[in-house]
Amino acid sequence: MTIGFIAEEVYCNATWDTILCWPAAKAGVTIRLPCPPLPGLDPEKFGYRTCGSNGRWEGRFPGDTSMPIGFSNYTTCYTPESMDIYNKFFLNKTPAQAQMMKDTISAVRTMEVVGLWVSLVSCLLALFIFFYFRSLRCHRTRIHRNLFVSIIVQVFIRLLAYVDNYIARAQGGEIAGSPSGSSGAIYDTPVLCEIQYALLEYTKTVQFMWMLIEGMYLHNQIAVSVFSKKPNYVVFYCMGWGVPIPLTVAWCVTQALTNKNKCWYGYYDRTTIWIIEVPRILIMAVNLGFLLNIIRVLVLKLQDSHTNEAQFIKVRKAIKAALFLLPLLGITNFLVMIPPAQDPVKFAIWAYTSHFLVCYQGFIISLLYCFLNGEVQNTLKKRWDRFRQRRMVHNSSFRRLSRSFSVFTSFTEVPHSAHQNNRGPQIASVNGVNGNAVPLLRDILSRQESGV
Repeated sequence: MTIGFIAEEVYCNATWDTILCWPAAKAGVTIRLPCPPLPGLDPEKFGYRTCGSNGRWEGRFPGDTSMPIGFSNYTTCYTPESMDIYNKFFLNKTPAQAQMMKDTISAVRTMEVVGLWVSLVSCLLALFIFFYFRSLRCHRTRIHRNLFVSIIVQVFIRLLAYVDNYIARAQGGEIAGSPSGSSGAIYDTPVLCEIQYALLEYTKTVQFMWMLIEGMYLHNQIAVSVFSKKPNYVVFYCMGWGVPIPLTVAWCVTQALTNKNKCWYGYYDRTTIWIIEVPRILIMAVNLGFLLNIIRVLVLKLQDSHTNEAQFIKVRKAIKAALFLLPLLGITNFLVMIPPAQDPVKFAIWAYTSHFLVCYQGFIISLLYCFLNGEVQNTLKKRWDRFRQRRMVHNSSFRRLSRSFSVFTSFTEVPHSAHQNNRGPQIASVNGVNGNAVPLLRDILSRQESGV
């Protein structure tokens, strides 16, 4: 028996709830521990856990000891922002509904990570193709390259944040209650964590700006032929990489002055986020206008020169092609800005749809504008055919050399055995060269090449 325990009394065993290690407690007693330093929790507050009268930890409801490890109440640890989320989506929900919400969030997070990795790899491959093949270098692909770079940087930072949060959560319980404890994660490193999220929001705005440039260029090429001359890349670079800087700096200043949470936790629920969200919404609105005008111009052009049946098919294809521009122009991001529903089923539909389109956006863009592009496919096919031809020539030359060496070896060895068996004249008469190997090689190779 552990020192300090009374043998006649009932105790709950020490328990690890995957976040904190709770010590043994006397039956009917509620114990508390400092909240772990995790995102959304305040380490200066306390979490609670109650030992039932039968020596088993109580569950979510008083007197319920059916759960093997019991229930740790961390709701008292929530920051005000986290408490608002809890009250909005989990309060007054049945256990089944609350569990469905949790399962949806967990599944969406997994889908996000997979989608970000797929987008990262596909964008890197597309960027390599556009840089490697000179025949693909043009004004259009130059804009594509900048868009891919912005997506790659943004996706990389998001993946880094996910990995860092995982490290912080995995080690947060070990340092709970320690004022100087640190998991070594970026989340627990002052200033560095804020810089990470500042770069994330900057690259998001950069991505939106290059989507705007994509929309401008495409619109000018199709709808406004007067602007079809060489684009001014100095203006494009200033728009794409320069304009987001003052917006991000202004947002960072307001965050530093108003958001006192660790690592600016919950900044997306604050009104200051509109400093960078409003320009993004305006960009999406402008791109939507570009898209509608592109469809209008395509329909008008097709109406001028085709019959009704062909016209219908062409218009349908044109509209379908224009709809493919949605992920490129960033209009799908409107879905993320729609407030999520509190109903578990509607919340799941919103979460899966919006996060899929956003996280796989890099993959969809690289698929539509690189891997499925006819010009890119022709370039890759030509390079592959050239590689196969070189390989065939190399293999053919190697086989010829191998056959030549084999025949030459046979000729130089056979006379030796023939001399021992007195069959030399037969070989000489067959080849007609009296031991000269060169005509022998030429004759055999010519027969092999002619199929004789």
